[in-house]
Amino acid sequence: MQDVTVEAGDWRHLGPDAAAIREAVFVRELGVAAPVSDEADLDAIHVVAYRRDGAIAAARLLPDGAIGRLAVLACARRGGIGSLVLRRLIAYALQRGDACVRLYAQRDAIPFYLRHAFATVGEPFYEAGVEHIEMMRRLDGNRR
Repeated sequence: MQDVTVEAGDWRHLGPDAAAIREAVFVRELGVAAPVSDEADLDAIHVVAYRRDGAIAAARLLPDGAIGRLAVLACARRGGIGSLVLRRLIAYALQRGDACVRLYAQRDAIPFYLRHAFATVGEPFYEAGVEHIEMMRRLDGNRR
């Protein structure tokens, strides 16, 4: 991953690249019929991973500790890029004093988040036609 850089910032700075990643993964690959951006993007911390040829992954952290819209281009998966982006968001949450972070994971992504000390909360549900489950990670040293 030596050729990967990660930038954090606001939507104004990183929005175009984050939106392009979301469009490629959520809309074109997964067929999710939902907008790639919303008003919450304006208040979020965004993290985008880059290689020399452009953006390859993106995610956001909302003021309430919700992590969302984590997406990695298919050509960049299985190389630790998603973990790199997730760890950067968790570091921001820790830095600002959040007690926990939470997210809605798609069924296929549950093992990924379990490896990052997230735990499932509640029952599966559907959002934008895709099965999800809420997951949470405490940041005070406890798993639940």
